[in-house]
Amino acid sequence: MTVDASAPDAWLWGWDPTPGIVSIHAEATGRVIVWRRIAATGTLVREDERFRPWLLLDRLDDLQHLGQSLGPEADASASVRWRELDGPGALRFRVSADDGRALTSAVLRGASERLGKRVGHIGELPEDAVLCLPADEQYLVATGRTYFRDLPFDAVHRLQFDLETTGLDARRDRIFMISVRYHDGATEVLEVGDESDAGEATLIRELMARVRAADPDVIENHNLHGFDIPFLEQRARRLQLPLSLGRVAGAGLRQRAARRGVPASNPDDRRRVRFVAPGRELIDTMDAVRRHDMSVRDLPGHGLKAVARHLGIAAPDREYIRGDLIYTTWRTDPERVRRYATDDVEEVAALSRMLGGPSYALAQVAPRRYERVADTGAATGIIDPMLLRAYMAAGAALPAHEPGDGTPHSGAALHLFATGVAHRVVKADVASLYPSLMRAYRIGPARDRLGALLALVDGLVARRLDAKARARAAAPGSPERHAHEAMSAALKTVVNSAYGYLAAGGELTRFADVHAANEVTRRGRDLLALLCRELAARGVTLLEADTDGVYFAVPASWTEVDERRVVTEVAALLPPLVHLELDGRFAAMLSHEPKNYALLGYDGTLLLRGVAFRSSRSEPFGDRFLRHALTRLLVGDVVGVRDAYLDTILALRRRTVATYDVASRVRLTKSPAEYAEAREKRRELPYEALLANGRETWSAGDRIRVYRRQNGEGGLVEATEEEAPVPDRRDYDVEYYIRLLRETYAERLARAFTPEDFCVVFADPDQLSLFTPSVEAIRPILTQLTSGTSVEPMAWAGTS
Repeated sequence: MTVDASAPDAWLWGWDPTPGIVSIHAEATGRVIVWRRIAATGTLVREDERFRPWLLLDRLDDLQHLGQSLGPEADASASVRWRELDGPGALRFRVSADDGRALTSAVLRGASERLGKRVGHIGELPEDAVLCLPADEQYLVATGRTYFRDLPFDAVHRLQFDLETTGLDARRDRIFMISVRYHDGATEVLEVGDESDAGEATLIRELMARVRAADPDVIENHNLHGFDIPFLEQRARRLQLPLSLGRVAGAGLRQRAARRGVPASNPDDRRRVRFVAPGRELIDTMDAVRRHDMSVRDLPGHGLKAVARHLGIAAPDREYIRGDLIYTTWRTDPERVRRYATDDVEEVAALSRMLGGPSYALAQVAPRRYERVADTGAATGIIDPMLLRAYMAAGAALPAHEPGDGTPHSGAALHLFATGVAHRVVKADVASLYPSLMRAYRIGPARDRLGALLALVDGLVARRLDAKARARAAAPGSPERHAHEAMSAALKTVVNSAYGYLAAGGELTRFADVHAANEVTRRGRDLLALLCRELAARGVTLLEADTDGVYFAVPASWTEVDERRVVTEVAALLPPLVHLELDGRFAAMLSHEPKNYALLGYDGTLLLRGVAFRSSRSEPFGDRFLRHALTRLLVGDVVGVRDAYLDTILALRRRTVATYDVASRVRLTKSPAEYAEAREKRRELPYEALLANGRETWSAGDRIRVYRRQNGEGGLVEATEEEAPVPDRRDYDVEYYIRLLRETYAERLARAFTPEDFCVVFADPDQLSLFTPSVEAIRPILTQLTSGTSVEPMAWAGTS
């Protein structure tokens, strides 16, 4: 297993060049099956292998009872073999066996004898005493293999399927239709012959038969792990039908812990889980949407239809049907539902290709299964496994997780210099500021004796720059350009998470180091102060500065050449490996609060940043008002802002606003039992809305849409983002939502006006007087909060 420890490329990319791995299935027995797709022919190859399951221990004491069956790594006669790793790390013994089950049993027996109590599971031992990875990851770390080497994204065989059901409760509702899209683009709709247990069971068998025949490497859908797979599994279980979607005969579906999943089948297990189909990768495009939105923050929601429309992949004649009307529509107009279901899988395929590239690229880097890479965070999900592989490759002992010494994290500098409306705005950005400082000043974790984290960051940055160059050189729209752009985006995500990994805390990341993190932020604050001083000295008006960049306004006489000249001059003052670039030019900006602002591009595009302007809880009518009002404000049309406000009030009073548009999307934090216990002391509108609508079961973590009715009670909206409920009672509390418009949404424009002018622009139309000043005379303002060269008085502590 040991490779040249002086070759960081092996740490970064692995060292086994085996091409085209599309899935693996490893077992604790040491059996592993590898499926590879041959890029040139599309042929699928299955390879059955053996590997030695392994784990890391802090001592060999718990294995001494094995006697002669325990021996050093070179002793081929020993069934359990150990190797002492180099260095001071606590996890210093790598122990392997032909059968991982026997190895685990031996450790548990020894630990039970040593501790004087029964230890029934490896997870019951302290984290600083043992590390045991899933069998798949043991195999990938030990072999240096990764997924998809030399295999283009489009060469992987993908199948999309989508369920249509009579309702959302698998205990009583059924599947009546399944749409399927195959790798070659062909689609098919499967339907029940009759609405009975037998008819549904036959439909599920038909889906399994299609999957076996198509033999895809990947199965995809939007919200696959949140709805389709769990619903399908529950229905198959209730019908006593063995459900197999994988490639391993008799394996069925298995469960794994996941950050975003469904409650485990066992009511005593409080984990959230996802299902696994051994031999295939189950990819939920919702994960790619969330990852994309974390970066660009411009999506109207995360639902399939809303995202597809926003990204331009929805067909012009796309069929839409409200969710709770799909089944009744099928009974009267089945062809319409067939079109709707087919459009769903077509959009999933397009969404996968558009946003799935970064996860695909990361699977070529990290020693994890593709489906786990797709739903994991970059720090603990990508960097941690890569560092583990580096230490195993170098034969180095691994440090245990270690709590901090109480030193607080100092946080980053965040400066707000002005609020209100500014024109001719420029953003200057230090690309990947904190990782750049880590590289420039060689700041890494003190316990990383190999310097592996810095080596990984160096290699990732170099590979990203290469990918960017290759993307620019490739033809627009070509598969090569798509692949290189995806790799660049994926590596940027991991590079930017390196500082977060450092600062996360020892309970979360193995090499956390608050002192190193504080040194990075200290240098970041110094560098940000330098940028602000030098930019201000060149005649710009500073607006906001933080680790994401510096926003400033330039004089009316400046051209784009002047803007670039100033950024270039200041960039020349920075340390090597720290690069300042002009990252954006905007016609106008509303600076509201730190990290909360609106930008209007020269092309008329409106960009919103921060929870004041973009929140998943916001009512759609308020979001719509804000976007309209902000666009008018940033072009100086104050009358247009007033009109947007009055039009919204009028629409509410006339009830032309759909109920969906006044509803807020909330996350449930209490189970039914927990709410029942707390209900006598305090009643909460979301739960009361559920109960009033006959919903007595839900799970903590579920999200629903609720609104306030005229009688003050909560109402529940069952519709999705695509369409408003029909029939729509529109029984919402009009005056409540008018107050919400004024006190919440209009208030976000307050920094653009003097207090007196704000009151005029947003005056109650029913309470105007003869002496009300004219709106036509009002102009937006910009208020300076501090001088252009002094940044310290307006600093907020925060995180990057």
